[in-house]
Parts: sequence; structure tokens; C-alpha cells
Amino acid sequence: MTEPMQTAIGDPEWRAAIVSEARAWLGTPYLHQASDRLAGCDCVGLVRGVWRALYGPEPEMMLAYSPDWSEARGLESVLEAASNHLQTVSDGNAQPGDVLVFRWRPHLPAKHCGILAAHDRLVHAYQAAGKVTESDVSHWKKRIAGVFAFPRPGGAR
Repeated sequence: MTEPMQTAIGDPEWRAAIVSEARAWLGTPYLHQASDRLAGCDCVGLVRGVWRALYGPEPEMMLAYSPDWSEARGLESVLEAASNHLQTVSDGNAQPGDVLVFRWRPHLPAKHCGILAAHDRLVHAYQAAGKVTESDVSHWKKRIAGVFAFPRPGGAR
């Protein structure tokens, strides 16, 4: 039986562990659909890799997707996956360790994500940078479509 998940809110040690794992991926080459710290990853692959470091195996198999995967059909695949496996947090309460999901344009589905490393820093696999990088989050804030927390495995809050 798996342990119940609890919120990470108010747990600085858990949040620090998430940020530490995300930063361990800095410099990983950008590679579409990948999720391997040595070979490469994309933005979703980074979050998947951090998940595996925190919990072990992923909760479901990731299906193949193209770079324009959600645009063509108008699906909110990234937001849906995040809400299925992470805890929803209001935009104003984003804390280090939270997953931020972004929408490039208001009329398009959200299709980029990263992990907040500090209140002003974002770790994300960014194709334009060609690698996992840590960026100033202020440029990205207006594009936030959702904020999600990694649930802490059971135990005291």
C-alpha cells in the first residue's frame, strides 16, 4: 500500500530537496521527449526526472508527442497531467519547489513548464537555450497558466 501524499506547503526541507534535484539537472542538453539527466530532456522530461528522484517510478507511461502536440488539437495536456499528479496551488502562492506551467500565447494550450528554484528563479529545459537552465522568472510570470506542488510522501507535515 502506498503512503498518503501530503502538501509540501510549509515544509522548507521538502521544498529544498525538490529545488536541489531540479538544479542537479542544470546543463542537461535539451532533447525533445527525453527525460535523462545525462542524455537530455525537454521541459516535461525535467519534471518527470525530478518526480522519479523524489518518488521512484512515474505514475503512468508517457506517450510520444510532437513539438506542437497540444496546439494541433487544442488540448491542455500539460495542465491536465499536472493536475492529475501534483497539487494545484493558486498563482499568488507559488513557492520554491513548485511546478509552473506556461502558455506561450493566451489562445494556445499551455505547453511549457519548469520548477521555481527561488521566488525569482526558474529551472527549466528551454529549447532556445539548448539545455536546462536557471532563468529570471519575471519574464515568464505573465505566461503562468497554473502552479502545482509536488506532494510530500506521507509523514508529519
